[in-house]
Amino acid sequence: MKLVLKRIEKTGQYTIGKLYIDGVYFCDTLEDTDRGLVQNMSLTEIALKKIKGETAIPTGIYKITLDVVSPKYSTRDAYTFCGGRLPRLLNVPGYDGILIHIGNYPKDTEGCLLVGKNNVNGAVMESTATFKKLYETLLKDRYNLTIEIA
Repeated sequence: MKLVLKRIEKTGQYTIGKLYIDGVYFCDTLEDTDRGLVQNMSLTEIALKKIKGETAIPTGIYKITLDVVSPKYSTRDAYTFCGGRLPRLLNVPGYDGILIHIGNYPKDTEGCLLVGKNNVNGAVMESTATFKKLYETLLKDRYNLTIEIA
């Protein structure tokens, strides 16, 4: 299953995107500020541009796993249904623990991807319902998941 995230609005405080699954629009996304990072940059170059917890991940293609329990989110009621196993992007240069998770505002991202409906300026709403629907969709092909961030 191939996910594609197209970043469509970049501001100094956040980035809004459209998430597609196998070519079909699925939902909107919210990330931190896009600082122009690219997957093939050196770790030194990424470190120079990245502001921890306030920078969108580098554009590129990443594998996703559902097999890692998130220490941060596993005890939260909203993630009981998945046992705290949130979608985790693997081998993101200069980053660790990048997840797709529930949240509404830029302060909730901390470098991760939030899913929902962008019907409020600078935010995504209905994130919990959107996340659950996304998770159920990803389970259908859980061992063959990639995301391209453009």
